Amino acid sequence: MPGAPALLGEPGDAEDVPADLDRLLRPLFRSAGPDGGVAVVVIRGEERTVACRGQSDHPGRHPVRADTRFELGSVTKTFTGLLLAEMAARGEVRYDDPIDRYLPANAVPGYPHERPITLLHLATHTSGLPRLPVGLRPAAAPRWFTRPCATFGSTHLLGALPRTPVRGTPGTQVRYSNLGCGLLGLLLANAAGQRYDDLLAARVCGPLGLVDTSCGPGREDVGGYRRGGRVPSFRLPALPGASAVRSTADDMLRYLQAHLSLDAVPLPERADPAVLRTALAEVRRPRVGRRRGGTRLCLGWNQRGVGGDVGGPGDDGAVGAAGEPAEGEGAVELVFQAGSTRGFSAFVGFSPRAQVGLAVLAGAWSGVRVLRDRGFVQGAYETLRTLAAQRGTAAGSAAGPAAGSVVDPVVGPAAAAG
Repeated sequence: MPGAPALLGEPGDAEDVPADLDRLLRPLFRSAGPDGGVAVVVIRGEERTVACRGQSDHPGRHPVRADTRFELGSVTKTFTGLLLAEMAARGEVRYDDPIDRYLPANAVPGYPHERPITLLHLATHTSGLPRLPVGLRPAAAPRWFTRPCATFGSTHLLGALPRTPVRGTPGTQVRYSNLGCGLLGLLLANAAGQRYDDLLAARVCGPLGLVDTSCGPGREDVGGYRRGGRVPSFRLPALPGASAVRSTADDMLRYLQAHLSLDAVPLPERADPAVLRTALAEVRRPRVGRRRGGTRLCLGWNQRGVGGDVGGPGDDGAVGAAGEPAEGEGAVELVFQAGSTRGFSAFVGFSPRAQVGLAVLAGAWSGVRVLRDRGFVQGAYETLRTLAAQRGTAAGSAAGPAAGSVVDPVVGPAAAAG
């Protein structure tokens, strides 16, 4: 029935999913290997599908379901970007606020230039901050194969910031930084006087009805495995805004639907639809970009316009203009983000004009192959592109994420290893 989710549990239940969609999704279901688990969400106009395959544990006792929780890795950055846009829409913060405003006086990075780092710089990887905090790797080494980042808390982060180098002038170069996005989450929490997880629940997850989405451990149905042993859940308490969110296929369906059309998502009485609508429009607006491959940076999201040169920074990462695509010139955008932790990979994307959305949540129990396989990201992106093309758009001519773009699905120990 149009609009009703079709749930797919076992491989033999393909009749619950349209045949053309079942064929399209098969490569994604193979991404976690023969003993992994995958949940896929697809929105095609009024049609919504949640399809699950595989197991949520190494012994294979529990099948993946629509309410199975997965670690999202860098997809967390889209939640932090939405939180920034929501608070900006309320007038609680401004995009050009300097980070000094929300940090203790003794915890501000030193600047080689007079131009300060702003909240927008953190959200768009243009702050000049390094990829990871100073001191994280030494702290992680003793627990490299268990919880390498779990002991690096906010106290360590604030102590490391004054010793953190800032490369170049903020706002002029794109350099991927988990530190920057995680610091953004901390500063927003400071501005609101709440913990990041509580703020996210109050401003984003609660209003959108994301009942199983949070940074806390919650009910961890899925866990990564390495050499037959369970890998503890990923933790980076100093920077939850970079990689800490966990979610389910059911919640990602609502999350995608909100980005496509907030009116289709029932909101609680306490929610402010005008604020959410403004924030959801702001997060997908391009801020900076790269000429190589045409990837542009939004608030936590990547965007690729279809048709012609989309402008933006050059191959050296220099920041340029990144306006909206012009009408009538292949103005179809694919908005997406990917992320990984030690045992999980995730991809989330949508096309507002085509009214399609895709989320792929995967866990591999026989090792960490899935999180290091960039083919997972490329395959998910190609699936999103195909879905948009099938909806009669020009998206079929778009290329996949290019080498050198800031799409970086690996967060956590793999990233810490460089």
